[in-house]
Amino acid sequence: MASNVAWLAGYRHPRYRGHGDLEEAVLDAFAQPRPLIEGAVMVGDPLQVLPVVYHALWAGRLETALEVPLHEQVLVRRTAAGERER
Repeated sequence: MASNVAWLAGYRHPRYRGHGDLEEAVLDAFAQPRPLIEGAVMVGDPLQVLPVVYHALWAGRLETALEVPLHEQVLVRRTAAGERER
């Protein structure tokens, strides 16, 4: 868990929130639980989208099980906090 939190902490700066509607698209992609990489690819280029996903995980707008190592197939879903901020 500590490794996951340390990784996500690297994305805590607001610059990783994304530009325009990117964060909203990320939250929508994870309205239903789905693998991390699947949701990222649904939104666009993973190189641009994954930092937004990690920031949303750090900020509590998305959630996943942090007890297991983060990997591309880990299930991610939008939280109630992610829904309220929209």
